[in-house]
Amino acid sequence: MGACWSNQIKSIWSSTTVKTSSEARNDKNWSGSSSKVSSACTIPQQPSRSEGEILQSSILKSFTFIELRASTRNFRPDSVLGQGGFGSVYKGWVDEHSLTATKPGSGILIAVKRHNQDGIQGHKEWLAEINYLGQLYHPNLVKLIGYCLEDEHRLLVYEFMPRGSMENHLFRRGSHFQPLSWGVRMKVALGAAKGLAFLHNAETQVIYRDFKTSNILLDSDYNAKLSDFGLARDGPTGDRSHVSTRVMGTHGYAAPEYLATGHLTAKSDIYSFGVVLLEIICGRRAIDKNKPSGEHNLVEWAKPYLTNKRRVFRVLDTRLQGQYSLNRVQKAAHLALHCLAKEPKSRPSMDEVVKRLEQLQVRGGTPGNAM
Repeated sequence: MGACWSNQIKSIWSSTTVKTSSEARNDKNWSGSSSKVSSACTIPQQPSRSEGEILQSSILKSFTFIELRASTRNFRPDSVLGQGGFGSVYKGWVDEHSLTATKPGSGILIAVKRHNQDGIQGHKEWLAEINYLGQLYHPNLVKLIGYCLEDEHRLLVYEFMPRGSMENHLFRRGSHFQPLSWGVRMKVALGAAKGLAFLHNAETQVIYRDFKTSNILLDSDYNAKLSDFGLARDGPTGDRSHVSTRVMGTHGYAAPEYLATGHLTAKSDIYSFGVVLLEIICGRRAIDKNKPSGEHNLVEWAKPYLTNKRRVFRVLDTRLQGQYSLNRVQKAAHLALHCLAKEPKSRPSMDEVVKRLEQLQVRGGTPGNAM
């Protein structure tokens, strides 16, 4: 599988125009898309990247629905890896060299995301996922292997991430999810930051728009990779300072100026990164109604403690049990506070975030080791 992704993905554009749906016309950043793939390697394209055209990518593999159904044991419940707004993600199998779908237990594992027709996301998000992950390659972005588009069936096929999401490791309890050490948490934060920095520095800037712990997936060595690009958007071009969109995302992570105006910039992602970094430090969800009154919103509750070096430890995840450097905790808290600045211009760039997180890294260790 790795050989398919060793180089930057190249794309070829055709001049085929596509239709516009009424739903897409409501969003200034989208025109419509055709409902069928014109060849085995042709995918409808987000027109903001090339107006009214479709992408032809020879890298992505076209799977049949029958293949993926067999690969996932007929989408059995015990094959489910996770669920989201688009639908469920199933564990499946493909041949390591040909990527042909194989019988369960034969070949290598993949993750198959199947669209739920009753879900809150649909064809548009499916297209966006292909549009971005079909063109972009970076070690900290999950790899898209292929897709399936047959009649009403819309599926996406990804590399398998054996340790699941960062959300599970931070917030789920049980023997399968050991408390992550400080060192591993900072490693994950750095990997995710590098992924965002890459998107922000791309030739055509990409604003991720849905950065959260459930979209940070981990490989066997706890290397972080960003997933789920359904809400991503191209950044502003020319003399524009922002992109105007419908307000979308996950409650608790969105930047206040984006919620108020719908004006989206790369600084919106940086605010979301600050929320996630705070979750990593505190071991608490961005929004948790099960907490005592006054502690439901993590940012509102924790911010006063982050400004005081002596009080920051009152919000630190108790499961860390002293396995950290006081100096590193303070620096991480200060970085989170910087990302959460109310004024977007006061927030750091993702390049600066990466540099500061690199200074907080520690060597070696496993989830339960002191770091």
